[in-house]
Amino acid sequence: MSRFVPVLAVVAALAVAGCSSSDPGASDGESTGTSGPAAPEVTGDLTVFAAASLTETFTELGENFEAANPEVSVTFNFAGSSALAKQINEGAPADVFASAAPRNMTETTDTGAVTADPVTFVTNTLEIAVPAGNPAGVTGLADFGKEDLKIGLCAEQVPCGAASKKVFEAAGVTPAPDTLEQDVKAVLTKVSLGEVDAALVYRTDVKAAGDKVEGIEFPESADAVNDYPIAPCAQAPNPQAAQAFIDYVLSQEGQAVLTEAGFGTP
Repeated sequence: MSRFVPVLAVVAALAVAGCSSSDPGASDGESTGTSGPAAPEVTGDLTVFAAASLTETFTELGENFEAANPEVSVTFNFAGSSALAKQINEGAPADVFASAAPRNMTETTDTGAVTADPVTFVTNTLEIAVPAGNPAGVTGLADFGKEDLKIGLCAEQVPCGAASKKVFEAAGVTPAPDTLEQDVKAVLTKVSLGEVDAALVYRTDVKAAGDKVEGIEFPESADAVNDYPIAPCAQAPNPQAAQAFIDYVLSQEGQAVLTEAGFGTP
């Protein structure tokens, strides 16, 4: 069964040789984008560091991958892409990195911690999220500048925060946030609990939340489309499984799961 690893547990594991392998070149081939989850003789533990907005979809993909590869055990570390990039650069043992923005992927490719040829596998855009029933009567981005509303945003160093900054600039709105969170799921939680009147999250997160929140589309979202790149760790502990998992994410089956969740195609 796919497992989650909390961020603190990963940080504690930094004493372990990060991204090390006695055979770093053991990958069995390049991604074709059409293969299914199965890969020849894929075994062992696989650790995937993935953006928080991928939580639901990658959990499902991990379960499917394990079903097709019974000798593989997948562990996920979901967090903000900036935090994941920092952990990888500090030596956290990871096989695959899936980021919510190219900038955070570049932070790892520039250091050589992740291979220099990441592939964009999906895109995502922002939506306004409000609690069920929209009690504050939020209608658009202009409301984010109102001092009397409680507003939640991602911090600028994480992809959803950087995208939010772009859309506010495009709309000519100066936001007045009451809370800045380190990943999009933390922002979404504030909305679903009614702790904020409105927030900017990815449209996939609004869909995943079901009837706990409502989504409001806005035209400026087209000015901040996030590309999601994925790549194996340069010296992944399990390079063969890492490439097989990436192949599955890029496959028709993997892409169908992501599309159903609301992600766009590159």
